Amino acid sequence: MGINFLVCTLLGYLSGLGVGGGSLLMLWLTQWQALPYPTARTTNLLFFLPSSLIASCCNLKNHRLSLSRAFPGIAAGCAAALLFSLWGQNLDSSLLGKIFGGLLLIIGMHELLYRPRKAR
Repeated sequence: MGINFLVCTLLGYLSGLGVGGGSLLMLWLTQWQALPYPTARTTNLLFFLPSSLIASCCNLKNHRLSLSRAFPGIAAGCAAALLFSLWGQNLDSSLLGKIFGGLLLIIGMHELLYRPRKAR
C-alpha cells in the first residue's frame, strides 16, 4: 500500500500541474499493477473526479472560470462521454488500448511540434 500511495500522490500532483497524470496513472495501473484495461480506465476516471471538482470550485471562487462560457463544453463533454462509453463497451479492450496509445502519440507529437502564434 505504501508505494501505491506515493505513486498516486505524485501522479495527482503532476496532474495538478497539467503534466498528464491520467496517462501516467493508466501506465501504472496496467503495467505495474496488472489491472485489466477496463478496470484501469474506470479507476483513472474516478481518481480524478475529486481533484477536478476541487479545482473547478477554486477557479469559480477566484473568478477564473465563467460557467456561462464553460457550459457548452461541459455539456458536449458529458454527451460525448456517455456516447463513447456506450460504444466502447462493445469494443475489444486491446483495440481500446491501441486507440488510446495512438491518441497519446498524436498529442505528444503535437506538444513537441507546437509553436504558439505571435500576437498581432
